[in-house]
Amino acid sequence: MDLADALTGLDDRPWAALQHAYGSAEDVPALLRALTDDDAEAAGEALHELYGTIWHQGTVYAATVEAVPFLARLAAAGCRSAELLVLLGCMAESDDEHEVARGACRGAVADGLPLVLPLLDSEDPKVRQAAAWVSGHTAARDRAWPALERRWAVERDPVVRAELLTAMARLDPAASADTAVAALDASAPAEVRMAGVLACLDAGLPWDAALLDAALSVLPAHDLVSERLDEGRREPLRAVVDVLLRRDTDEDREGAFVLLEAALAIPAPEVRAEAVWAADGACMISRAAPARLLPRLVPLLDDPSSAPAVLRLLYKVADLATGPVADTLAEALTRIAAGADAGDMADSALAALVTVDPARAARLLAGDLPRRPRALAVASGARDTGTAREATPPFEPLLLDAVRRRLADPEVRGNEPIHLTLLLTSWGTQASAAVPEVLDALPRIPLVGPKALVALCPTEGPVRGRIEDRLREAADQGPKEGHLAAAHALYELTGDAAPLLTAVRSRLGGRSYDVRDAAGHAAELGAAGAELVTDLRAALSDPGQQRVVPQLDADVQLAEALWRITGDATEAVGILDTVLAESDGPWFTWTGVRAARLAARLGPAARPLRPALERMLATPLHAPACTLALLATGVEEELRPTPADPVLVAAEHNADPDTAFEALLSLGRRHLTDGRLNRLVALADGDRRVVDSGLEDQIIRADERLRARARATLSALDGQAAAQ
Repeated sequence: MDLADALTGLDDRPWAALQHAYGSAEDVPALLRALTDDDAEAAGEALHELYGTIWHQGTVYAATVEAVPFLARLAAAGCRSAELLVLLGCMAESDDEHEVARGACRGAVADGLPLVLPLLDSEDPKVRQAAAWVSGHTAARDRAWPALERRWAVERDPVVRAELLTAMARLDPAASADTAVAALDASAPAEVRMAGVLACLDAGLPWDAALLDAALSVLPAHDLVSERLDEGRREPLRAVVDVLLRRDTDEDREGAFVLLEAALAIPAPEVRAEAVWAADGACMISRAAPARLLPRLVPLLDDPSSAPAVLRLLYKVADLATGPVADTLAEALTRIAAGADAGDMADSALAALVTVDPARAARLLAGDLPRRPRALAVASGARDTGTAREATPPFEPLLLDAVRRRLADPEVRGNEPIHLTLLLTSWGTQASAAVPEVLDALPRIPLVGPKALVALCPTEGPVRGRIEDRLREAADQGPKEGHLAAAHALYELTGDAAPLLTAVRSRLGGRSYDVRDAAGHAAELGAAGAELVTDLRAALSDPGQQRVVPQLDADVQLAEALWRITGDATEAVGILDTVLAESDGPWFTWTGVRAARLAARLGPAARPLRPALERMLATPLHAPACTLALLATGVEEELRPTPADPVLVAAEHNADPDTAFEALLSLGRRHLTDGRLNRLVALADGDRRVVDSGLEDQIIRADERLRARARATLSALDGQAAAQ
């Protein structure tokens, strides 16, 4: 195609009426024209802008569909062909379609195949590779596959051959199986062999010795795929392990572990780096992976090139080690943590040791507290390690002395004084010797300090009087953000509600988050908070306006406070009714959970909320709390069909799983058929992790907690059955 004809009709399209990531697409014609600019910098900037507007972080729009034909023509005319083909492939790959018919963008790229497929014969291997990449993402098997197969027969460039095979497998895995098996031959380039392994897996072929040998033969594989366009396959060893484990069969799981064990045994640093990273991925998918792989990973702590990566993985799974492996791991972590020159590695090792052997970790932490911020954070519980065993170090006098010295230093700021205070709080009155340091540091720790003082406070004596005096002062004259915490701590210690009433009333006039926190403290006062009722009602938002989530959250907490103080649930039910009426909003997620939980606490008085609660059962995140609320209102016999299925779906999708298991117990054994019980058994004993999102270093621990809760629920249900 002639470049002069590539943009014919560009101004005839309704660009101003179309949308991209930043609104009107009226700027797209200028960007497309700029691609043809003789100034390479200007053309490159236009391409960058197109990535940001019509393919924004993987999302495609109506303007994307309209731009595709012009991009295909420009590529066919030789204008930045490889780069524009990659952009077209990204567009075809996307399933994130914003206000555009499903598959419309992919279909538009497929319609451009008559322009794209001839580029498989370009003299430029990068253009040939990009053309294969685009073709494989069109889902147009009948139009694209024959051309890819023809080019495969004559292509000699290893990277292009690998891209061709990947594209063929994506379009028709079964038809590509024979080609993929042939690509495993030892005489084939390593790039092609690796593509062959993945294509065999895509075709559903069983894992066997030939695939194992081929996968191991190309390691290290990272450089082999550095020029590949499929980002999901740029870490090939991890990708292979991922596919095998997601098949979720005993045979494939064993295949993945054998592959990893063999790769971890290869001494080359580059191979071990890839193997440790793949082992990390395995532990994120498979519950069996840590126990199987830890015996192979722990010895690598003695390898300086592997130790940092192994420590990053151990931070996630060290607490799952048992028996002799746990003992060996504790010794290895101790050696690194005690190293005088280990620096960050020592801190990482000590952080992991806290979860394996807290007592030993406490002694080491005492010896070098200023240089162990990560270990301190874990020991304090600030990172919510949630380990199966108690992670907080037991009381250690040496560590107490070290904490007191650090807390007494006014230059220690940021998160460290918070973590120091949380650690003291965990020790309770055993750490009461640190009261003077906490009192002096109170302006630096206005939120956590008061709670610590409650925990450390002796039952009687002059120290208790000093604490009460300082809390009273902090509630009135300390940092404003700490007034409520100080007043609440004083109320806990003395029962004096006056400072807390003042602090609550002040916060009720603030932002929605302040209102929510203040209302929570008001609820704790119960009848003693009667003078706050007028202020609580005044803080309610107007249901007639378009409310945001913080306002809705505050209203839920205000409803509870009014109920706790007055003892009358009618007003709270009315408030919740206005909140639940907005349950269809795009951000109405945990707000709905909190509202339903309060409805459950209100009991039969919340029966008027039944229609809204039943409607929300269709949303997995809301189903468990809404089920508890419906049961609490006394309508169990009227629930048809049983909410057991939506509650199980919630647990299976890690949507408020704790409440889901509570709801299953409340429903009882009679609501759980054998099929539903089998789903619960899969949550408890299945190998695939249920939790697959969140903070990376917390995913595995969160899944282990879910697993333990599922097992406890099964046991309790068995107890119910036995009692009947």
